[in-house]
Amino acid sequence: MNAKEISLEEKEVKPIVDQLNDLLANYHIHYQKLRGCHWNIKGPHFFTLHIKFEELYNNAQQTIDELAERILTLGKSPYSTFADYIKISKIKEANTIGMKDSDMVAAILDDFSNLIELEREIMSTTADAGDDGTNDLINKFMQFKEKNTWMLRSFAGKS
Repeated sequence: MNAKEISLEEKEVKPIVDQLNDLLANYHIHYQKLRGCHWNIKGPHFFTLHIKFEELYNNAQQTIDELAERILTLGKSPYSTFADYIKISKIKEANTIGMKDSDMVAAILDDFSNLIELEREIMSTTADAGDDGTNDLINKFMQFKEKNTWMLRSFAGKS
């Protein structure tokens, strides 16, 4: 498949794919952090956060798959090694063993902020290229994180 088959210009697709691969790398690190939080949460908020982290990592896993499939739809290949993810990702790994629940929530909020920033950049690029398919997909991802940012900030007692 090539970009022409879906009415996009090849020269406009490369920067989109590059940004999508960056987002994919960040999502993989974010996903693993969520898994670590889910596995290692302790304390009085265990039941609430254990369930929430599972919801978030399930969503991240689905997002990862949709990102890779969109890259393939655009006629390119998604990154697929952790070496690439770690090298490219703006989001950094976290050792969640022994991490306080409030620090876990803060780490996820920080990840959300980074992911939303990347998504806004992608949406600008896709809007300029007329790539409504990618734009709609990224907008859906961003809206999920915006809502969960509000929820986690409220949980943490932040306005």
